[in-house]
Amino acid sequence: MKAKLLIGALLAFFAFCGVLIVLLAHFRGAGAEGPAQPIAFSHPIHVETVGLDCAHCHATADRSRRPGMPSVALCMECHEQAAADRPEVRKLREHRDAGRPIEWARVYGLPWHVGFSHKPHIRAGVECAACHGELRAQPRVRRVSSLEMGWCVGCHRDRTADTDCWACHR
Repeated sequence: MKAKLLIGALLAFFAFCGVLIVLLAHFRGAGAEGPAQPIAFSHPIHVETVGLDCAHCHATADRSRRPGMPSVALCMECHEQAAADRPEVRKLREHRDAGRPIEWARVYGLPWHVGFSHKPHIRAGVECAACHGELRAQPRVRRVSSLEMGWCVGCHRDRTADTDCWACHR
């Protein structure tokens, strides 16, 4: 009898935790205005106007788990001259002169139990916009997809990609 009560209590606890995780993901997630960043970076200017490809700044996405964020030095390759008098570029220069990296606020993140990697998605030809939306139209990056399990599994099914649990949960 006590064992059944304990099992019931544990199941109720895990169900509550699951609901809490889903609610937290929803309220921090898709559609909300993105977080303020230490430097107001504009994808529309860099992608549409200048013509940079995602891989120019996120250079490790095709060969590692993370896409990589551009270093201050990479940004300064252009901004030593381009738009050098603008306030946000001045902030960039201050970071360089102080030897500090830019501490970007995270927009996308996954729970610890999800083993996501950009690498196989890029190799499969999945466009960045499939998950991140049209960044060329986002002056401030915001989360546009929920990245909840059902959303990801739906995409995998649409593309006939692996839907085995171990494909993502390692």
